[in-house]
Amino acid sequence: MAMNITILKAELKYTGKEDGYLGFVHFAVEGHKSDYELTLKSKNCEDWMYSLNFLSGPGKEVQINKVEEQIEENDELFDTLIDAALDALEKEKSGEQA
Repeated sequence: MAMNITILKAELKYTGKEDGYLGFVHFAVEGHKSDYELTLKSKNCEDWMYSLNFLSGPGKEVQINKVEEQIEENDELFDTLIDAALDALEKEKSGEQA
């Protein structure tokens, strides 16, 4: 089942050769009470490590588990989140406001 998400805010920065790229994507999921933050880290913008948390305060564990499962299984969803972070990086590089 597809999960409808709305990107709220995204940020990605190059922090140097040691750490590579660090950032986050804040997003809402249709029908979920709480919003989420996906924290991202990558040395090369190809292999991503991430952690998923509630954006502000506790939420329903069953809901965050469903989001985690979708991120693991749905490449399109994960790519959408990564693309939002990459777009924010490009906007910052070009001097635009995200």
